[in-house]
Amino acid sequence: MSFQQTFKALSDPTRREILTLLKGGPMAAGDVVAHFDSTGATISHHLSILKDAGLVDASRRGKFIYYELNLSVLEEIMAWIAELQGGDPS
Repeated sequence: MSFQQTFKALSDPTRREILTLLKGGPMAAGDVVAHFDSTGATISHHLSILKDAGLVDASRRGKFIYYELNLSVLEEIMAWIAELQGGDPS
């Protein structure tokens, strides 16, 4: 995971909205898709970008794929920003 890949993933408003949805806990891919007017393939592409950037994790449960936030990546970004500001990252 690189910051460049992470920030690129965060640059899209749909992907940021997906992260906001996942803040409430793990969701099946179909449930994520239901929140948008886009096609399932489009949202699947967004989920893939978020996963590749390390912002979400995916796990198969039966025949469904569930996505959830990976907070460790967000914590790394916040620590880096705190260092830039001269603050204590902890």
